[in-house]
Amino acid sequence: MPATAHPDRYKWIALSNATLAVLLATLDGSITIIAMPDIFRGIHLDPLVPANSFYLLWMILGYLVVTSVLIVSLGRLGDMVGRVKIYNLGFVIYTVASLLLAIDWMTGRNGATYLIVMRLVQGVGGACLLANAAAIITDAFPTHQRGMALGINNIVGVSGTFIGLVLGGILAPIDWRLVFLISVPVGIFGTVWAYTGLRELSTPRAARVDWAGNLTFALGLVLLMTAVTYGIRPAGGHPIGWGSAKVLALLAASAASLVAFVAIERRVTDPMFRLPLFRIRAFTFGTLSTFLSSVSRGGLMFMLIIWLQGIWLPQHGYSFEQTPLWAGIYMLPLSIGMLVAGPASGYLSDRYGSRWFATGGMLLTAFSFALLYVLPTNFDYGTFAVVLALMGISMGMFVSPNRASVMNSLPADHRGAGGGMNQTFQNSAQVMSIGIFFTLMIVGLAATLPSTLSSGLQAHGVAPGTAHHVASLPPVSILFAAFLGYNPVEHLVGPHALNSLSAHNHAVITGHAFFPDLITPAFRDGLHYAFAFAIAACLIGAVASFMRGGRQPVTEPEARVVKAKPQLEEQHAS
Repeated sequence: MPATAHPDRYKWIALSNATLAVLLATLDGSITIIAMPDIFRGIHLDPLVPANSFYLLWMILGYLVVTSVLIVSLGRLGDMVGRVKIYNLGFVIYTVASLLLAIDWMTGRNGATYLIVMRLVQGVGGACLLANAAAIITDAFPTHQRGMALGINNIVGVSGTFIGLVLGGILAPIDWRLVFLISVPVGIFGTVWAYTGLRELSTPRAARVDWAGNLTFALGLVLLMTAVTYGIRPAGGHPIGWGSAKVLALLAASAASLVAFVAIERRVTDPMFRLPLFRIRAFTFGTLSTFLSSVSRGGLMFMLIIWLQGIWLPQHGYSFEQTPLWAGIYMLPLSIGMLVAGPASGYLSDRYGSRWFATGGMLLTAFSFALLYVLPTNFDYGTFAVVLALMGISMGMFVSPNRASVMNSLPADHRGAGGGMNQTFQNSAQVMSIGIFFTLMIVGLAATLPSTLSSGLQAHGVAPGTAHHVASLPPVSILFAAFLGYNPVEHLVGPHALNSLSAHNHAVITGHAFFPDLITPAFRDGLHYAFAFAIAACLIGAVASFMRGGRQPVTEPEARVVKAKPQLEEQHAS
């Protein structure tokens, strides 16, 4: 049956399948975060031992790094050989990798290495899906419905990040393998559905593969993101490693590789990164605001998890072992706000244009961060839930219209590459945001936490030598402990020192309130730094969003004719 036989029916098939794919790809980026304690217990490896922090960081960030590096190349490849073909291959890779992750038979560092490698393979599948999903939807829907369609797709994807936290918290205590195994039947269903239901509506255009551009771009991003993972770890007696020779060398090599990439892309006949697309005003400022939005919110999830798991939930009677699941549950208002606002703002932007919705969403997101900034550390949950819901609504207001504006501005035969470029800026910004947020938190903690922790432990009978040793540990160890749902003091002080204490002091130190009360002032300082940065990024993003221009819909014939000519600089897409 030809693809055009039932266009109304087909567009909903394309949207449903692509939304399932994006949900899986984004959900898997977060489901393992909450499951980390159970995963590391399952493979018998302590993630808080400094030598093992590499495995923890790459288990968390490896998937994001791969999707960031490959998404432009795979979007460009979709333009060349067929978007549906690359998309379908992504479902296969993702599903097989999920199955292989669930059958890890090794333990210790070998088991962790196996999981990291399989996560990287899974990231290749996720990149195939994310690189082409938006282009497939854009091909299937008419211009006046794309905001609504892309809104649904994008918001479900963003919400998948937070839904994964709850799902991971439910499944991991039963068996850590379930967090990977649950994707297998859904992946098989999605694969069969994609191969039987999707059709190629684009016209693939054969071109030479830009090997030099792909290599220099991938190398530059990998080096940059590797620098992030080392930058938030202690080095040379400092709480963070951004000034270390290793990190500076990685950053310099990354910059050199990316400069070489730009030079290559300006000269080759068929570049991977379509630089002329930046002559399109709506694409350029839409992509810039995408980057700034992701920078502002990429580390938010980690900060909220640490806030809830390390402080608020223990203060309200939850054991540290229970906090991962309940942190995900208490963050649900954020997802609900996005799910409500995303499709609605996408639908309205189809009628009235994207500029004001996207810009207003960024301004409201900045306001939401300001509310979190002034919220007490030991907050009233009702107030916290309202702020999270407002933030979710604000993000939904921005994400859907902005994505539709970017995709509508692209010539039809460059949607895969352009959509991949936009997604690359988004994913790269998330990794950078995590590094920035963690760095700011560590700087805030390092100023006062060591003395506070040492005096607090000694006041409850811990020997001065042990107290000083614990206080001298890098603040990132405290953050990771809280992030993973461990009782940081119990874990770091150790059973030998704890057993030498009186029953009263032992109960106080290992209780729910001791660590949260001790860390709150230092944590608050770090949180203020992180939220102030997020507010600034949102405000700059709002300016970039406003500069995309007013509403001027582009028809399909116009898009094919103008392609990437210089006059596109004056084009304002809705």
